[in-house]
Amino acid sequence: MYSPSISLKPFTKTTTTTTTTTTKTSYFKHFKPIASTSIPITPSPSSSSSSSSSSTSLKLSKLISEFQPLTTPIDRLTRVLDYATILTSPSSIRTRSNRVMGCTAQVWLDAHLDGDSVRFTADSDSEVTRGLCGCLVWLLDGATPEQVLSVTVDDLAELNVNGVVNGLSSRSRGNTWHNVLLAMHKKTKLLLLEKQGGGVGEEFPSLVISEGGISAHGSFAQAQARYLNPNQSQVNELVNLLKEKNTGIVAHFYMDPEVQGVLTAAQQSWPHIYISDSLVMADKAVKMAEAGCQNIAVLGVDFMSENVRAILDQAGHDKVGVYRMSDERIGCSLADAASTPEYLKYLEDASLAPPSLHVVYINTSLETKALAHELVPTITCTSSNVVQTILQAFAQVPDLKVYYGPDSYMGANIAELFQQMTMMTDEEISAVHPQHNRESIKSLLPRLHYYQDGTCMVHDMFGQEVVDKINEMYCDAFLTAHFEVPGEMFSLAMKAKRRGMGVVGSTKNILDFITERLQESLDRNVDDHLQFILGTESGMITAIVAAVRKMLTSEKNTSQKADIKVEIVFPVSSDSVTNTKKSSRDSSNSAGVDDSLNLTVVPGVTSGEGCSIHGGCASCPYMKMNSLSALLRICKTIPDEGHMLSAYKAARFSSQMVSGRSVADVGCEPVLHMRHFQANRRLPEKLIHQICHSTVNN
Repeated sequence: MYSPSISLKPFTKTTTTTTTTTTKTSYFKHFKPIASTSIPITPSPSSSSSSSSSSTSLKLSKLISEFQPLTTPIDRLTRVLDYATILTSPSSIRTRSNRVMGCTAQVWLDAHLDGDSVRFTADSDSEVTRGLCGCLVWLLDGATPEQVLSVTVDDLAELNVNGVVNGLSSRSRGNTWHNVLLAMHKKTKLLLLEKQGGGVGEEFPSLVISEGGISAHGSFAQAQARYLNPNQSQVNELVNLLKEKNTGIVAHFYMDPEVQGVLTAAQQSWPHIYISDSLVMADKAVKMAEAGCQNIAVLGVDFMSENVRAILDQAGHDKVGVYRMSDERIGCSLADAASTPEYLKYLEDASLAPPSLHVVYINTSLETKALAHELVPTITCTSSNVVQTILQAFAQVPDLKVYYGPDSYMGANIAELFQQMTMMTDEEISAVHPQHNRESIKSLLPRLHYYQDGTCMVHDMFGQEVVDKINEMYCDAFLTAHFEVPGEMFSLAMKAKRRGMGVVGSTKNILDFITERLQESLDRNVDDHLQFILGTESGMITAIVAAVRKMLTSEKNTSQKADIKVEIVFPVSSDSVTNTKKSSRDSSNSAGVDDSLNLTVVPGVTSGEGCSIHGGCASCPYMKMNSLSALLRICKTIPDEGHMLSAYKAARFSSQMVSGRSVADVGCEPVLHMRHFQANRRLPEKLIHQICHSTVNN
């Protein structure tokens, strides 16, 4: 199936952020420039701040004056190679800890304080990259920390080395300026902290994956890693039940690590288990039914099981049982936002401004989709295809107005992305969507609206506090961000994406980005340490670890000698673990001794509901209802001859809409519209007709 992902060419310049005409609250608080830092910087006593700045400015002006007159790529390349000769780097610099991430060539950078000055040493296995490093070392070696941190990548733009990069057809050499400069900033900040006696500060928890195994750093990461190698007896018990009851399982990425660990291991013995995002869950359920599965267990929230039920019915598998993991409602704060009177009013306003299209996030209930489609022609979307869906809609209906909802963060991020596209060239925009250019993007911005009051409680954690810490301690790492994260994190990820160091998109886009960077490292066959900031649900870690371990331990790769490590960093505090207390009746620890091995470890906030820097995404109280014990209990009870699982069955809507059609039929239509778009890259004519028909009626 065609599933377009977000793919943007490098941007030509840094842009500012504006919002669409519907914006009430700005979700984009631009983070501070790199020169701004929470680390106190004291100017050298022997020189004032202004004189320090003047010294750096003079050297930068000299560097620019050397490159600006060079109009041909070969001239600029020759000048870059001249700077390679000034580097006299000892072989001892070539260590894993000194590697600069994100460069096609290997680059190493070291730094130390010499009195009030920072001394830099750099090296590369590419002469061109050595030259680029030589420019930066010449500029900043011997500068004060204040001078180093005052230089930004924008200051280097006038060097105009793009001709060299384009001439060599290198994907990432043009980003060497940025990557090495950020590494210089990071090392300078760490040197300052060390000098001031503050240490390097508290790092985010992380998992380091290598061919030899997995190591966890921080209690949050230890809780995540605990279930990556599950109890084999639990795995065997589940597999035997699934085989006996001929049952398949579709689960969302955002499960607790305990559940995902068992499911991932069970996949080796029972193929009808699949962990994915919400859209693919229904597709895989149909495949399982076609393969003979008589029951499907859904591990997710209610709109996911509803969707599986409806799609199975549409495919003619109405006899297949679909089971939720609780007899209580398994809700979702984001889906709930789309079922409020405020959202209904939002759609009513859209219906009064034809021609209009409602683009609704897949993470909403079937009933919501049906009610919306009755008011405004509606198509569903996922985080991986929302940009292409909206751009295609504007291309097919030039005077269209698009109303996106209910995720306010995603809506704001889409508006931000389109605003930044207005600064791209027509060629770059055409690579994103062939029917658009700068003028068309500018013209659609006032007609793009998004709902202002819909957020997922578990994505609020990626706010300014996390961004500040990433800027301070992880500015040189690869950065991943889901489209649902707040604007601060999104803007940071977009900046990283423009220099080849980040990805913005769906869970699958993030997983693909990590494996692609790993494959590049494997192809180079050199020792490497790849560090990724996981700007999404920590429940993805099981899938990431499985994919990375498979690549590192494959026969093809183990025959190579390179020692490659992949570090996944969780942007939460290291103490974000709650130990749930056992009751006296089920605790074997009668003496009250704290035995952490017998406690249930729940990554997440220590109190209350929702997330912050002190809580991980996996703390969603609804997702936690999908426990391993609930899954085993349901599998044991199937087939439900005593009707004990009636409350566990996925909802099947038999009620009718005002139009006389069933909720299920109307609710499935926006999904089918999206499936047509994925297969044909065009909105279906039926949907276009609905938009035009709506125009006539209004």
